[in-house]
Amino acid sequence: MRSYVPNTEKERKEMLGEIGMSSFEELFSDIPEELRLHRELNLPAPLSEMELRDALMGYVLQNEEGGLLFRGAGAYRHYIPSVVPQLAMRSEFYTAYTPYQAEMSQGMLQSLFEYQTVICRLTGLDAANASVYDGATAAAEAMLMLRDNKRKKKVLYSAGLNPDVIAVLKTYAHCAEVELVEIPMTDKGVTDVEAIAANMEGAAGVIAANPNYFGNIEPMAKIAEAAHAANGLLVAYVEPISLGCLTRPADYGADIAIGDGQPLGLPLAYGGPYVGFMAATKKLMRNLPGRIAGETHDAEGNRVYVLTLQAREQHIRREMASSNICSNQMLCAIMASMYCCTMGPEGMSEVAHQCLSKAHYLADKLCELPGITLRFKDTPFFNEFVIDTTVMSAQDINDALKEYSITGGLVLEDGGMLWCATEMNSRQEIDFLIDNLKNIIGGAM
Repeated sequence: MRSYVPNTEKERKEMLGEIGMSSFEELFSDIPEELRLHRELNLPAPLSEMELRDALMGYVLQNEEGGLLFRGAGAYRHYIPSVVPQLAMRSEFYTAYTPYQAEMSQGMLQSLFEYQTVICRLTGLDAANASVYDGATAAAEAMLMLRDNKRKKKVLYSAGLNPDVIAVLKTYAHCAEVELVEIPMTDKGVTDVEAIAANMEGAAGVIAANPNYFGNIEPMAKIAEAAHAANGLLVAYVEPISLGCLTRPADYGADIAIGDGQPLGLPLAYGGPYVGFMAATKKLMRNLPGRIAGETHDAEGNRVYVLTLQAREQHIRREMASSNICSNQMLCAIMASMYCCTMGPEGMSEVAHQCLSKAHYLADKLCELPGITLRFKDTPFFNEFVIDTTVMSAQDINDALKEYSITGGLVLEDGGMLWCATEMNSRQEIDFLIDNLKNIIGGAM
């Protein structure tokens, strides 16, 4: 306290006098003597601001910046225009939480309205909410939407979903008394549509990912047809950047579109915070969890923004609430909409096509190496793909790549490797990876 409180000795004595004490030691009179330190803390002498900056920079220079990254599996490294974090740091956004008094939060509500508009344009659907925690919770909330809309407790899900998303689905299903049925993959690495048709009796709908966890592009139109033929609904879990070159969910018949907005201007950041997005047809709009910000006019004809729907337990009767989501990831949602508006349709398309082409270049180069094969040879993929290796184990390959500061593909439970490339991986980086892999595999043969 004596080192950090910026006041004079006289001021300290005056403050102590106000509380009837003559020294700081008296403040600790209730602490037994044997528990007191009785010496100064072993800390270095104070530094000036310049000295402190130099010391911290010395620590920074000792850190590795991670090297080259060829891994995705649900979180992806993309270029973030500098305007996004710069604008997001404005105090109006940076310190804002959830708007409770709508009439006092016009800027916040407009930001959410713009975010919803971006999500609707990306997915092609009619309405979007003001976001949920992440893609996994969006999937779980969508599962509850299926249950409530169809009044059926059976929901199908594709084994091609991210395992972490499946884990959250199962957690929610256990408490919500939902029967989850897993639909297997075919040998082509996509969801078995015939298995969907065979299991749709009594089911509210199906949840499938496009691209799926293995990067493969699913036959979503056929999945939608199978779900709708049995009076069920389709929830499409989509990677938002892929919508720059793949068919939008609404265009192949999805009733609900969900996903993780992390690729839209959010850094990897050790796994979060991210932002989940949800969009649905007009028919299902009232089943969307959380909030929906809307636009209207006041009594004088001015354009104003309001919380149109609030289907959460803090706003309506608990037993009527469709969700207990308590936050809308406000700042993350704003960053996502800033990213999309900065990139524009052409920029989004350019990023998607670069991811597509660089992933295929990486796959082709990897498969030129001895003992490496593409697992799903005849199935189109977006920016991720699975390889199998025979000369070395996947884990040994990754361990060897660490020596070159390269993070390789994710090792799957069955021994395969899930590789990823985005617009951030240059051709030179990919060639550098391949050159080192040649040496690594050559040394193991």
